[in-house]
Amino acid sequence: QGRPVESDEDVDESTPYTAMLESSTDNVCVSHGSFAADSWRGAWHDATQELYFEVQSSWQDIFDEENSWFDKILMICEYPFLLARKLTVPIPCEGYYCRGLVALSLVLSPVWFGVYLLNEHEINIFWKDGVSYVGILLALFLVIAALVIRFAPSGAEGVMSILVSTPIALYGFFIAATWIDFIADKLVNLLDFLGIICRIPAPIMGLTILAWGNSMGDLSANLTMARKGLANMAMTACFAGPVFNILMGLGLGFSRLFAATGESEKSVVVTPAVLTGIIFVVVNSLLIIVTGVFVCKGRIPKQFGYLTLGLYMIYVVTSVSLEFSKYGDNNG
Repeated sequence: QGRPVESDEDVDESTPYTAMLESSTDNVCVSHGSFAADSWRGAWHDATQELYFEVQSSWQDIFDEENSWFDKILMICEYPFLLARKLTVPIPCEGYYCRGLVALSLVLSPVWFGVYLLNEHEINIFWKDGVSYVGILLALFLVIAALVIRFAPSGAEGVMSILVSTPIALYGFFIAATWIDFIADKLVNLLDFLGIICRIPAPIMGLTILAWGNSMGDLSANLTMARKGLANMAMTACFAGPVFNILMGLGLGFSRLFAATGESEKSVVVTPAVLTGIIFVVVNSLLIIVTGVFVCKGRIPKQFGYLTLGLYMIYVVTSVSLEFSKYGDNNG
């Protein structure tokens, strides 16, 4: 259904494909050594076959022999949500690239974005002021998806040109962020529900289960980077993630609050639990600077890991104790 695009010399000038090579669209979409379909019909056939095999492969992965029966049950329950995410988040990156899936996710992403805005922010872009913004986005992304199907290479024959894959990846990152926000909001509601049933104070839930759940993704990513020898990258990510969460979370949170209330300032109370967290963050940062820069001359010893684990346990015990003390009662 496709043929390799190496250079102008590799193509017979008497074939119809010569004119296609002169098209800037085709040269932009395909990378060196990749394939592009010879016709719209061939491109549609290839894309549908790729999409079918991608969905079939993701289903067959559940029944891998390495998965236990318990894992298979959990993965089957998760599969509808996994499929929903795949069908709405375009990923053109190597290792995850499927031309048919990228095209379909581009088309369905506006529908998900409309559902997200309606559910999380009560903004209806399906029909607002006599205009269907979702319909406009659907028409736009239908054209883009058609171009992807027609001119982009299949995953087995090459990768999409970085000039095209970069904006699609950035858009996919934005859509993925809406999924994260949606799931995080439902997780918080679920934890609040469990806390009410079990009569666990909200601050304790935030200090333990919610904090651990929010950090599992970062923890696994940082451990993976450290095991691959990227210790500096893992160390930087340990601090860059919380800094981003604190600064962007506070900035966007207060901006949204002021926009909703019309106020220009808001009084806040630094509770003992928050103050304790700030103190332990400062202590940990000072320990890293003193140990890594002055004592060990640019190296972090293994014993420092045990020290930080102990420091975290002290922090949790201290914070929980404060919540059950008179200070916690005064703030609750």
